[in-house]
Amino acid sequence: MSAHTTTSEARQGLSCRDLFSPYFEDKRVTIYHGDCRQIVPALGRFDLLLTDPPYGIGEHGGKARTRGKSTANHEKMGWDNAPPEKWVLDMLLDKCDKKMIFGGNYFDLPPSRCWLYWRKLMGGDFADGELVWTSLDAVVREFTKPNKGGKNQHPTQKPLEVMQWCIQQAGDVETILDPFAGSGTTGEAAKHLGKRAVLIEREEKYCEIAANRLAQEVLF
Repeated sequence: MSAHTTTSEARQGLSCRDLFSPYFEDKRVTIYHGDCRQIVPALGRFDLLLTDPPYGIGEHGGKARTRGKSTANHEKMGWDNAPPEKWVLDMLLDKCDKKMIFGGNYFDLPPSRCWLYWRKLMGGDFADGELVWTSLDAVVREFTKPNKGGKNQHPTQKPLEVMQWCIQQAGDVETILDPFAGSGTTGEAAKHLGKRAVLIEREEKYCEIAANRLAQEVLF
């Protein structure tokens, strides 16, 4: 099914559930396994877009020397071989009232007054931190949380505390969209804060990890 076909059907009044079956669902989080270019047009609006798209800088190949062997299991998946097309980012921005995009410095996005900075203290040839572009009319904020990454199940998995902090910076939001969901940290953070989230992930391996992770969470 093409993105164009999905958009056309959605306009005829079909809901996302008419077109796609959730991979996982509870009272707070829904996970869809598939391509966000097809699924998002069939969804309604959200209060917050919070996501970490592939940057297209080749990290899937473990190009930085200090990555060691930790990326070996991810190299064949091509998870960072290309960034989303601009029309995809535009579509995602249009779906949400407030927006937060990790790695916003890699994308063609509007000027922002409020950038979030995650200071992650990793050392070596890793960056000192990560920038999150936002649409918020607020001042720049910083959050320090060391990223050890020892038990990560996705190569770009963020600490739960970082995603919770991002949601809190957005203020009064209830519904969250993450169309590049990875191992589901956005969903876990939303659940902890009593929000509702829709996650989309194209690799079934990570859908399974996210579903197992969220199934073990206490429902708030």
